[in-house]
Amino acid sequence: MSEEQFTDISMAVCLTGLILFMGFIIWDLGKKSKAGKLGMFVLFLALGFGVTGFIFKTVLVEFLLKK
Repeated sequence: MSEEQFTDISMAVCLTGLILFMGFIIWDLGKKSKAGKLGMFVLFLALGFGVTGFIFKTVLVEFLLKK
């Protein structure tokens, strides 16, 4: 396995783990603050928007570079 392959695999695995952990943090924040369903939705919408933007940017860059 080359260094480039290892880097690609480890980045995918670590970023997935980080995104899942951030989702857990948002969920835990909502539970500890006793936010209702609407509050939890707003938390995930607002704080998850940055993660969604990062994923969208990554997909867009990969799509544009393959042309």
